[in-house]
Amino acid sequence: MSLLITQTPTSVSLAQSPLIFTLAESAQVITSSSFQYTAALFIWSGSVNAAPTASNYTLVKFPNPSNVGIFDVSRIVNSTLTNYLQATPSSARYFKINGNWQYKSGSTWISGSNVTSSVYTALDGYSTFQEAISQPIENKTPYWPLMTDGPVTQSAFIDNYGLSGVYTGDGASTRPTSVKYVGSNGSTGSYAVQPTGSATQHLIAQYPIGPGELTFPISTIGLEWYTTQAYSGSVALGNTIRYDIVCVQKYPNVRIKWKNKYGQFDFFNFYGSSNQSFGTSQKTYQPQIGSWTSTELTYQKYETGISNYTVSDTQTLVVNTQFIPQDYNDILKQLLVSDEIYWVYDETSDLVKPLSIVNNNLRFKTGVVDKLIQYTFTFDLGQPYKLII
Repeated sequence: MSLLITQTPTSVSLAQSPLIFTLAESAQVITSSSFQYTAALFIWSGSVNAAPTASNYTLVKFPNPSNVGIFDVSRIVNSTLTNYLQATPSSARYFKINGNWQYKSGSTWISGSNVTSSVYTALDGYSTFQEAISQPIENKTPYWPLMTDGPVTQSAFIDNYGLSGVYTGDGASTRPTSVKYVGSNGSTGSYAVQPTGSATQHLIAQYPIGPGELTFPISTIGLEWYTTQAYSGSVALGNTIRYDIVCVQKYPNVRIKWKNKYGQFDFFNFYGSSNQSFGTSQKTYQPQIGSWTSTELTYQKYETGISNYTVSDTQTLVVNTQFIPQDYNDILKQLLVSDEIYWVYDETSDLVKPLSIVNNNLRFKTGVVDKLIQYTFTFDLGQPYKLII
């Protein structure tokens, strides 16, 4: 008898998409009609070596037509990643399984020997079609370990703030030690991202992408553009991202950030026209008027036959892009499906307002067909005017 784990997730995986373990047993016991594969699932945070002694869940499956048991643990692991990215930049979990099998002989359950998987890391993100199941995470974006899909050239204002994520843990390509910056003004600098341990809260480091950040490592005097790239020592990792400095625009800038497919923030400056609106909706009832507890029935002239019992409000933000290249299409799709979006309305204090995107259908444009590309996005503010808990 030989129980094997024949398929596993990658060392670092995105928890909202399949996290697959496949168990295969070659013994004759698999012919029993009661034969089942079992997978005891362990999920934890903190140190990589601090796995719980007892499993969180035990999953059971009958063999499929190929006589194997395929377990997808993504929904369980993802259900533990409940923190807001705004509060917890390094949102990750470690997980592993103990595989086994069992079948019933008479009134007794017979089991085999446990086989234990390696420890894997799950990040709060998702894969997309046409990415293969268990594709190495470093192959999902040319900028890895920078946790973004780019695009390669972006725009920024000289007073923009903003932090993005770089993966500093083990298990996916080479561990970075810094993010290096090159400016058009000849200034160069480096921002250290050396991890401080193997705990989940240290798997992702934040690095500045906005020139207004106090930790921005190069001079902004005369800066027209700058690039960022991850490094391990003197070895470059992934591709560079370039940020072109944009001059002050006619309309006020609305800076939006959202959780991307890697579970980190991407930013976009909407410096086209923008506006806010305020709407309300009421539910009414007909109150009983008059002096029904007195000796005579009378009523006061200020009494009403229609009264509000609830008034709710909706605040809406509509923003427009300027003309942008079609390279932005992919990350704007991630904006449309993001579960965490913010309007950065006071950058210096990192004050944000949560948003919910209203657009449920957007025709993405291409330079070949449309020449000039602009988009309009509508958001509802997640904090209504009335504070109700």
